[in-house]
Parts: sequence; structure tokens; C-alpha cells
Amino acid sequence: MEETFVPFEGIKNDLKGRLLCYKQDWTGGFKAGFRILAPTTYIFFASAIPVISFGEQLERSTDGVLTAVQTLASTAICGMIHSIIGGQPLLILGVAEPTVIMYTFMFNFAKNRPELGRNLFLAWSGWVCVWTAMLLFAMAICGACSIINRFTRVAGELFGLLIAMLFMQQAIKGLVDEFRIPDRENQELKEFLPSWRFANGMFALVLSFGLLLTGLRSRKARSWRYGSGWLRSLIADYGVPLMVLVWTGVSYIPAGDVPKGIPRRLFSSNPWSPGAYGNWTVVKEMLDVPIVHIIGAFIPASMIAVLYYFDHSVASQLAQQKEFNLRKPSSYHYDLLLLGFLTLMCGLLGIPPSNGVIPQSPMHTKSLATLKYQLLRNRLVATARRSIKTNASLGQLYNNMQEAYHHMQTPLVYQQPQGLKELKESTIQATTLTGNLNAPVDETLFDIEKEIDDLLPVEVKEQRVSNLLQSTMVGGCVAAMPILKMIPTSVLWGYFAFMAIESLPGNQFWERILLLFTAPSRRFKVLEDNHATFVETVPFKTIATFTIFQTIYLLVCFGLTWIPIAGVMFPLMIMFLIPVRQYILPRFFKGAHLQDLDAAEYEEAPVLPFNLAAESEIGSTTSYPGDSEILDEVITRSRGEFRHTSSPKVTSSNSTPLNNRSLSQVFSPRVGELRLGQMSPRK
Repeated sequence: MEETFVPFEGIKNDLKGRLLCYKQDWTGGFKAGFRILAPTTYIFFASAIPVISFGEQLERSTDGVLTAVQTLASTAICGMIHSIIGGQPLLILGVAEPTVIMYTFMFNFAKNRPELGRNLFLAWSGWVCVWTAMLLFAMAICGACSIINRFTRVAGELFGLLIAMLFMQQAIKGLVDEFRIPDRENQELKEFLPSWRFANGMFALVLSFGLLLTGLRSRKARSWRYGSGWLRSLIADYGVPLMVLVWTGVSYIPAGDVPKGIPRRLFSSNPWSPGAYGNWTVVKEMLDVPIVHIIGAFIPASMIAVLYYFDHSVASQLAQQKEFNLRKPSSYHYDLLLLGFLTLMCGLLGIPPSNGVIPQSPMHTKSLATLKYQLLRNRLVATARRSIKTNASLGQLYNNMQEAYHHMQTPLVYQQPQGLKELKESTIQATTLTGNLNAPVDETLFDIEKEIDDLLPVEVKEQRVSNLLQSTMVGGCVAAMPILKMIPTSVLWGYFAFMAIESLPGNQFWERILLLFTAPSRRFKVLEDNHATFVETVPFKTIATFTIFQTIYLLVCFGLTWIPIAGVMFPLMIMFLIPVRQYILPRFFKGAHLQDLDAAEYEEAPVLPFNLAAESEIGSTTSYPGDSEILDEVITRSRGEFRHTSSPKVTSSNSTPLNNRSLSQVFSPRVGELRLGQMSPRK
């Protein structure tokens, strides 16, 4: 994104770039066919379940003024509008925890003011949204999103890990509450006796951990050795939603032997219940709010505007990180402008506003990367089989696959297409043993299923259909509320934990934390696996110091979230990382080390072509292993770094034997040194 603070310039550039690929955003999604349902269903559950939970939290905090019906309606309406006319369709919108905290604070303030009270709370909240929208308009017009270029990996990954911690905290807090008596409940009921409360809590642990473990396991179904390919793909694509249904069914097994309230289930008003739709006409009451409180609404509005600006922009940034290799332009300025209109609309409708959410947005991109990988792989496998049947040589086979790959690329691109990776040295060597490179190849020389995994780069199916479908499904949850109330709350807590863990792969901050706990005698194992450049180029003491600083900063931000109202301002601490990274960290760390640990976009080093880098640093015979999630072990080639792979992948019976290769060819160059006892990276 080009930095510009000229009024309207950023919005104009965003619209110009996105309009060029708007038609392809739709046609690309529809061409994916039924396969688009896999990422749609996956992100629907990731979006709907937290929103329902936040709705229950709001219902308790606002004495029933706002419920899950309103949070679901906001998420659905804002999501559908954004998917149709928004700039970046990978961005997922929803009612987030900071919004719930702010609305809880505003309700407590209004309830204690006789001139407002419970009856005018939504009307006053409408004025807060009006002020918030005006501030968002001003920031979008003046190009405030240009500052997002200054958010480096240290800020983005710290914020992502913070959100993961908040989701895990919510899961743990929810499980602890399963052993307690809920607020506003009749304590004389049988299910609230100590023995039954303990039984409810233990059953909740079973359901939560059952969903968590089976959900994580099902996501890796493609790498299972059991079952046919279509079955493993089906489980990997739809396993998590299926597990929600399975464990909900398990919760009904002891139904006849326990009190009705065990296990506890989701609670919310039905959309047709009396008073559930009174908020839609709140605009009529806004003029009844005293002028003093209309002006005073600017104070909470300024806090919400800063919160939304940061949350929305960072969610968008994490959804389009450079390692995703997106080929369409960003749209930060225009999306912030649209968020202002959506906030204004929600305020006038009496529902809490929605904004870009984490980790759902990057999870959405990851799921679409898996979809694009599957579509490309199927096409290339079919092309390779046809080429082998026509007795094509290795060069002809590769050219045919390259041509098929380019035919599936987006015609309107933001970045130049990179093409397939080069064939592995072992495959070429095996072909030369036949004595003629132009001789026809068969599957003993070119193992189609395995070789193609190594040729495909990381790409994302960029389209609008999945976002529109998942938003529509969230809207359908409003009518399906009686069915949703059958889901145990403990299953919801297990899903929160699943989302927290699912967001960790690919986060270098998390990987460096794990590295700190790796025994010195076992660090060579890190180099034998996928790893980032800094593991080899930065001294371990520097890595440890940088990671400890980042961890302390993370804990400070996490501690702020525990402070009742100041907690919503934790994004200011994240924004403070901009001057910290630009002016303070260079005083304590060498520039070359910061380049590898946290390369800023304004100081990136040119990236070597992948094949050249692989030849010079890790040997030409290596490749990266596939898994159920393409980006679980993503090869990054941006921000001055890329991951290395060391373990050779045998692709045919004619591959060069391991014992005929030198250690430096097979493993990362540093493995030999570490095996000899040099346990710290090169200084």
C-alpha cells in the first residue's frame, strides 16, 4: 500500500485497484463450485459461535436490552454488505469482545443517569455510533491507514497472539463458570446443588476437551494413512462443524438421568419473542436524548473509533500477509470508510456495530489457500497423467503443467505470477540415468502425487462468494435460534480453545517462544525441520532477548485487558510499538539482526529467487513436506526471509539414495556444526 495523506487519494486508489478485479472476485468464487463450501462452513462456525457467546454476555450485562439476536443480526448484515461492496473480501466482520466491553460500560453509565436510564440506552448508543462514524470518515479521508505500513511483524504477531490468549482465557473462564451458579438464576433449583454443579463441570470438561482434541485432529485428516482420499478430504474440510454436532449429540446421552439444566446450554431470546425487535425503531427516540449527553457521547465514540481503526486495519493486514502471496490490491482506506457507514447504520438500528475480527480473518485466508491448493493440484495431476499417456518427456511434462498452472491464474493481477517451482534435482538426476532427457517418463521416474506437492507455490483463492455465504448463514442463525440453543455452552468453550490454537501455526513470535524452551542439545532438530532464516543468522542470545522483550510487552497488553474500562484501550499499546520499533529497538539490536527478526516493510531486503536460495543455502535435493493445512508450515519469502526445509522427500524408487549424498546436501548447513556441539547460531 502506497503511503498518502492527501485527502481522498487513498480511497480513490483503493477503488481504482479493486474495481479492476471486482468481476473476477465473483466469477472466481463460482468457478470453484461446491468446493467453496468447505472454507465457507469452516469460517461460518468460527464467526457465529463467538458472536453467540458475546451476545449471551451482552444479554447478562445489559439486562436483556441486547441479546445474541442483535449480535448475529449485526454480524450478518455488516458481513453481507462488506462482501458485496467492500474492498478486501478476505476480511471477516463480526461483533468483537472490545465492542461488548464498551457497550457494557455505556449501559452501566446510562442506567445510573435518570435522564437516560435503561429506556434511552440504545438511543444514546446511537449517538455514540454517529460520532464514531464521523471520526472514521475523517480518518479514512485523511489517509490514516497509511500508518499501517509501519506495523511490522513484531506488532502484528504480538496482536495475533494476544487475541489467541483472550480466546483461550474466555474458554478457561467459561469452564470454571460451569462449576458455579450463573447470575440471575434460581439457586434453589436441583441442578445448582453442589453435587450436580460438580457433575455439570466435569461433564463440561469432557465435552470441551472432546471437541478441542477431535477438532484439531480432524483438520489434519489429509495426512492420515487410513481411509480413502475423498473421505480424508471430507473430514479435513468439514470435520470441525461435524465435531460440534457429534459432541452436541453426546451431551444428550445422559438426558434422562440428570436434571434438565445439565449440561448447560446456550441461552438467548428468540427473534419473535416480545421485546426482541424493539431496538429496530430506536432512531425515533434519539431526539429524546438530552443535548448534554449527545455532546458527551463524543468521549466514548473517540475510544471506539481508535479501537475500530486499529482492530479493523490489523485484521485486514493479517488476512493479507505477504506470505499468502495475494495477487490483488489491498483496500485499507476504502474499507475504513465503509466501516464508518456500517457503524452509523448499526447505531440507527439499535444493534452493536461489527468490525474486522481476529483470528477469523487470517483463518479465512488460510482456508482459501487450502482450497486454491486443492484446485491447482487436481488440475496439475490430470495434466501430468495425460502427458505421461502421450509419452511426453520430462521437459514436455513440466511445460504442460506450467501452461495448465497459468491458465488457472487470475487474469487481473496485482503481482506478477510466479509460476511453478523448479523440478527437484533428484528427479532430474533419476531421468538422466536413463541416458536420454528426451525419453518418455513414467510414474517410476515422476511420482505425480508427491512431485506436484513440491512444485506448487502458496496461493489463495481470492473471491467474495465464501464471505457472502458465511454471512448469510450467520443471518440464518437468527431464525435457527431454537436449534442453536441445543448446543452446550461447554462445546462453545472447546471451540474457543480450538480457535486460539488454530491461529498459532505460522506465528514466528510463538515459534521463538518454543525455541527458548528447546534444550540446547536438541536445537539442531529445529534446523532439520522447516525454520526461518533468523535461526541460522541471529545469535541465540539476541533471539532470546528480542523474544523476552516481546513477551513482556505482550503480558503488559494482556494485563491491561483486565482493567475494567481502560482495558479497551490496549490497542494504543500496540500502536506505541511503531515508534518503539523504529527508534528504540535499533539502539539495542543490530540492524542485520532486526532485519531477520522483524523486517519492516520500509527496510526490506530484496528476496532471492526461491531456487537460487535453495541451491545456495539448503541444497538442491530438498523440498517441503505437505500437510492438511498448506500454511501450517508455510514457506515465507517476504520481509527479508524465507523458511528452509531440510528433510529430503523421496519421490520415487529411483531417487538418489541418502547414503550417496553429503550431509551438507541433505541437511541445513548448520546442522553439522550443531551436532559437533556448537549449539548457538552463527555470530
